[in-house]
Amino acid sequence: MVLPQLNVYRHDRTTRALITLSGEIDLATAPLVYAALAGCLRDDIRTIDVDLTAVTFCDAGGLNAFLTASRLGADAGTTLRLHHPPSAMARVIEMTGCGFLLHGRHTVRPPSPRVPAVAGGAP
Repeated sequence: MVLPQLNVYRHDRTTRALITLSGEIDLATAPLVYAALAGCLRDDIRTIDVDLTAVTFCDAGGLNAFLTASRLGADAGTTLRLHHPPSAMARVIEMTGCGFLLHGRHTVRPPSPRVPAVAGGAP
């Protein structure tokens, strides 16, 4: 069995941090996401930007980590913004009323191009 993998990188600049995530965010890896975000809160970071460009999957556990950190951050005066989420993740965020986490609609990655139909198949 292959375990999901997530790489977490943190880059600080005074009171601002960039968290870059790469891989899958699920129940097994969401604690890594939350730990990185909680570390920013402990270190008195005021703006946390999360780059999701290389995230291939995010389930409810990942969304919960972002929401919990956002709520705790708001209480501490910290802003959390997600950048470049995969289109499926962006849709779930919008559908659940969590769009306030997104930095802006223009940061959502476009869907992957569709594979052309196989010869003899429907267009």
